[in-house]
Amino acid sequence: MKRQNLRQKIVGWLRLGISPRRLAVTLALGFTIGCLPVVGTTTLLCTALALALGLNLPAIQAANYLAMPFQLALIVPFVRLGAKASAASAPAVSPGALIHASMFEATVRMGSLACEALLGWLLVAVPVGAIMAAVLMVGLKRVMPRQAEAGD
Repeated sequence: MKRQNLRQKIVGWLRLGISPRRLAVTLALGFTIGCLPVVGTTTLLCTALALALGLNLPAIQAANYLAMPFQLALIVPFVRLGAKASAASAPAVSPGALIHASMFEATVRMGSLACEALLGWLLVAVPVGAIMAAVLMVGLKRVMPRQAEAGD
């Protein structure tokens, strides 16, 4: 019983004073930003976005933290997608090449990889985030019918 009571408190806390539509957008944004392939930036970005747009901070951070395993798993696919999208002609960076490169050259190569990863993320994040928000909205309207009528 304690587990169910705790679950109800957490769910109530996450959706406190928020419509299903707004909660769906908050969760979709949190998860999408949580997959950003720049490790260590997502908590700050989600906080800034929640404060700027008046979103539910605990909900966006919960979605952000749920996305962290995906963030790590998707770094290489995002780099590859970004490289293909940008038609980068430079060869892939190997660990051996980075070890033998100068500090400046290694920094430039890592920056290039980060830009490719961000491009790949951006190509995927926009459509996936929109689809996720729409699916969550339908599901949350069923779970939170009273608040759905109230609107935003």
